[in-house]
Amino acid sequence: MKSLIWATAEDMARNRGRVLSLYRQILRSLNSPKLEIGLAARLAKKAEARAIFMSGSEERSIHNIEDLIDTAEHALSLLKEGKIPKRM
Repeated sequence: MKSLIWATAEDMARNRGRVLSLYRQILRSLNSPKLEIGLAARLAKKAEARAIFMSGSEERSIHNIEDLIDTAEHALSLLKEGKIPKRM
């Protein structure tokens, strides 16, 4: 039996809420006073996060989508600790 490697519309819909939640949490975390960065750096990190999520929205490989979600969760955990991920 051959397993599917491409995301179906149902797979995309199933992950939508989780991805939107991660996106919002990351943007909110970038406003945290725990992060000792200036306004310009905050705006740059927010723009970087938006760009990553936009390019990730075009991904159709189930494995790549899972990796992107894992990476976002890891980045969020670092942000909550007051650390800035090198790449989001």
